[in-house]
Amino acid sequence: MPANVLVYQSKIVSIYLSAIELGKEIKFLTIRRRGKKIVEELSQKSPSSWKKVRVTMANGKGRNLRVNDEKIFLKDYGGEVRQIAITGHGKIKPALLITNDFDKPCDKLIRKYTRRWLVEKGISEQIEFFHLNKVSSSMVIKVDFDLTMSILTHNLLRLFAMDLPGYSHISDYSLYKKFLAMTGNVQIEADQVTIKIKKKRNLPLLLTTMQKFKKMRLRFFENKTFSVIGDSTT
Repeated sequence: MPANVLVYQSKIVSIYLSAIELGKEIKFLTIRRRGKKIVEELSQKSPSSWKKVRVTMANGKGRNLRVNDEKIFLKDYGGEVRQIAITGHGKIKPALLITNDFDKPCDKLIRKYTRRWLVEKGISEQIEFFHLNKVSSSMVIKVDFDLTMSILTHNLLRLFAMDLPGYSHISDYSLYKKFLAMTGNVQIEADQVTIKIKKKRNLPLLLTTMQKFKKMRLRFFENKTFSVIGDSTT
């Protein structure tokens, strides 16, 4: 995908501005509102006008979708655009993408726009799980600290998720409930720190992931070695 592709929400930037102010040489990709008339027209399309495409998701797995790829005329744009209607994505009504890029395959364009959804998802998680919109103080220095620590924690959780096969794009809340909200015991010896985690459904995967840190030395804790093991109790 070329670098000069504008991916945006159609409510914020109009197609007219994209075409006139930015110039039609700029490729844009946005979602279109699903009006009642548009939905009815799509429902009347013949089955042969829909084709199956497989789109690679963020976790590396593929997902089969049905798309209707056609050219339509938009008055505000003053010309033809490419409209891609998508079904099989878990919603009752089809999703609509419009673009002036007539060359890229459907799956590439869909994948391109889903990256924007991932950004929105990350912001939503920071608000819902970390309460980023409800900082603990009205003082600027404390607000900045809250913001910094929330974003840092979010990024650390994302790095942790990337080490868990099959869970790379799980939400922060689900990650916390499945892998961090665990009980156990910490055993501190002369030269070693051992964390014994009680049995839980996702414990085996966590222990496998933590193997690479086995015998790692904690410089801030008198250079003791560090290990995580499973406890025999629940």
